[in-house]
Amino acid sequence: MTRTTESRAMQGKVALVTGAAGGIGAAVVRAIAERGGVTAAVDANSVALKETTEPLAAEGLRVEAFVADVTRPDDVEATVTAVEARLGPVDYLVNAAGILRLGDARNLSDTDWADTMAVNATGVFHMSRAVVNRMVPRRAGALVTVASNAAGTPRTQMAAYAASKAAATMFTKCLGLEVAEFGIRCNLVAPGSTDTPMLSSMWHDHDSGRETTVRGSLETYKVGIPLRKLATPREIADAVVFLLSEQASHITLHALTVDGGATLGV
Repeated sequence: MTRTTESRAMQGKVALVTGAAGGIGAAVVRAIAERGGVTAAVDANSVALKETTEPLAAEGLRVEAFVADVTRPDDVEATVTAVEARLGPVDYLVNAAGILRLGDARNLSDTDWADTMAVNATGVFHMSRAVVNRMVPRRAGALVTVASNAAGTPRTQMAAYAASKAAATMFTKCLGLEVAEFGIRCNLVAPGSTDTPMLSSMWHDHDSGRETTVRGSLETYKVGIPLRKLATPREIADAVVFLLSEQASHITLHALTVDGGATLGV
């Protein structure tokens, strides 16, 4: 695909992206908008969302902010209705909203477990249901859920996060199986360690944290990253865009791992 073709690949398509205020979600919003898409950027953090979307709009990209909490089904339904009224029928959905609560599995609080599941798994359910139910009569659409390589690889201190991403992964695949007959594709991108505030929140020291993440840690049973670098949010966003695009028109129920080899291809 030439650069000119790429810039028009999603011309006029309407995309709804959750978790759009920062990190991978913000990178996905930019990547779609740069390819000509009309993007509804959705996040519960109104201040951060404004800080993310206003510069993009100032560049002439077609991005609009919608404040919504994916854990609240009524909020989600109202937001999807507003998006379609203002921008048009949603062609693409990207579930990128997520939170991380660290802690040993046996010591996690009820709140940390419930909050993690509410955003990372139930939020995917709420938004996917609302959008895909509108896609079915149109017999077209593509969905990508941003999961994690932790969905299939145990990690210390990450039981709630890993379990929530595993739930979101299987939900997305089951949904994709059920709606394939309507021409709707449902896929996943499973990032590994990505250079975002969520990752750095796990580090006690920025420099040593980055080094340990790349090198690996015997004490925590992590092999490190064979490519010797963290992913950038844009690298994850490009994988998302690929799975949404016509280049992936015969791909569904697939989880694309983008982790620099950290899970050894398993």
